[in-house]
Amino acid sequence: MKAIQVHRAGGPEVLELTDLPKPHPGPGQVLVKVEAVGLNFADILYVAGEYLVRTRYPTIPGMEFAGVIEALGEGVEGLHPGQRVAALGGSGAFAEYALVPARSVLPVPAQMSAAEAAAFPVSYFTAYFALATQARARPGEWVLVQAAAGALGTASIQVAKVLGLRVIALASSEEKLALCQGLGAEVALLNTQGDLVDAVKNATEGKGVDILMEVVGGEGFAQSLKMLAYRGRLLVIGSASRQMAQMYPVSLMKGNQSVIGVWLTPFLSDPAEMQAATAFLMPLVASGQIRPVVGQRFKLEEAAEAFRFVLSRKNTGKVILEP
Repeated sequence: MKAIQVHRAGGPEVLELTDLPKPHPGPGQVLVKVEAVGLNFADILYVAGEYLVRTRYPTIPGMEFAGVIEALGEGVEGLHPGQRVAALGGSGAFAEYALVPARSVLPVPAQMSAAEAAAFPVSYFTAYFALATQARARPGEWVLVQAAAGALGTASIQVAKVLGLRVIALASSEEKLALCQGLGAEVALLNTQGDLVDAVKNATEGKGVDILMEVVGGEGFAQSLKMLAYRGRLLVIGSASRQMAQMYPVSLMKGNQSVIGVWLTPFLSDPAEMQAATAFLMPLVASGQIRPVVGQRFKLEEAAEAFRFVLSRKNTGKVILEP
């Protein structure tokens, strides 16, 4: 089978198209013929050796994908060959076939395309756990979504609206802001405007946002803190700037504010949390109330170009690789 393999830490230049033996499922595993792969910024960090888990080389990147089950390992129940599924495997998706534990497989509605299914797991489960679990969002609260036209951003807007939240979207172009407004954002602001803190305060009648989804980090982190309302919660979900952020914890005291980390991976091994998230999200998918935004598509052999595209910050929705 064709696969993208990485032998050393680096950027797009270390992605190598190679031929590898087709894997066979062991006990508790599912072999899936990959139809589409969702490219996440976390994949770029993983290849670079900068992710939250240690990268062991050689490796095949790709943490989320969709495809059709080809074979089941011993002991797997509730799934069948020919069934389209989405999967969160951690790695291994940049290939024509991928092995994943059966517990990591999620059946998807028939009306969902392979690309939409591949764009679903990471972004929507992250958005749910961020807003509903970590932030304990309440209807009527204001949430600010950074990089709002991206994969996580578009998912977060949709989940926020279902939760009854009021959304402020930040993005880098008018075209991206229009997309966010179409998804339900009440306020859309260019992230380059100089008076951003004032604009956020004005939009919220002077109080600031109750929840802020922070994915950029670096120098902008201090600005994000200034946008919080009394008892506001800043959710640290990423650091696209790949720069260190500084914070003075005592500054949180005056407003009884919180800074909360959000990482999807530990939730995946918690059956109760995953059951709650799945019960919330899947009916919304089936009804069409939430729908992944699919962005630029690339062939598997164009993985390096796809990496560069994501790093250019030009993408909207989820960038997709197709074997």
